Amino acid sequence: MISLLDAESHWSEVIEQNHFPDGTLHINMPPNYFDYDTIVWDYENDAELFTLICVKGHFEDFPVNLDMPYIPHARMDRVQELEDVFTLKYFCQVINSLHFDKVIVRDAHSNVSLALLDRVIDLSPIGEIKEAIKRTEKYEGEIPILFFPDEGAMKRYSVPPINLPYAFGIKKRDWSTGKILGLQLMNSEVVKDNNVLIVDDICSRGGTFYHAANALKEAGAKNIYLYVTHAEHTMIEGDMYNQDIVKKIFTSDSIFKTEWDIRGKVEIVR
Repeated sequence: MISLLDAESHWSEVIEQNHFPDGTLHINMPPNYFDYDTIVWDYENDAELFTLICVKGHFEDFPVNLDMPYIPHARMDRVQELEDVFTLKYFCQVINSLHFDKVIVRDAHSNVSLALLDRVIDLSPIGEIKEAIKRTEKYEGEIPILFFPDEGAMKRYSVPPINLPYAFGIKKRDWSTGKILGLQLMNSEVVKDNNVLIVDDICSRGGTFYHAANALKEAGAKNIYLYVTHAEHTMIEGDMYNQDIVKKIFTSDSIFKTEWDIRGKVEIVR
């Protein structure tokens, strides 16, 4: 979905998109579109990129920012074989060619994305993490221990103003397939007899968090919660979502739609 935002008043308006009989786009801008200073792209699919190109073009010389909470193609941030297409690189080239004043993203999955985007601002999810901690405390009556599934997450999120005890994991991976086989807990003694909030940036099917939750339970953790900044729709297909090993999942509204939550297990935090 693509909309316009006045960052000062927080007034927003969805851009109307229809199609001609041949399938091509018919885009209607609001008559006062030049009063808005930000184009917001809540990513759903790559077809929206063409809409974005057209909308930015319609602004002509009016200065405008891009607010893109989720960076598409951030997972394809490197190539290993000659046949692999570096889609993130070419996606960022298109965004850069539109010459936005600023490109605002949230908790970028890859630092490669930040290096490839011009005039980018990466917003921290610390506020959402604090809200997830608050809700976990409300449900359990006590502040949770934090758990980071890998060292990268630990370095990113174990920062002020979040000063809670934590443990972290080291993934056991089959490097030939990329599949996660298990997870080794470090500093595991802090989770025993405590509730735990797992914190990370993105979830696809949730395999990492499923293994993490099982390892935490084996280490004596009580109830387990999860915060991820970006939750993909495939999360509801995985064991982590469909089993009761994780009690609640907190996420932002960057890409997850509440109608996908068929088990009532997900809460949006802002």
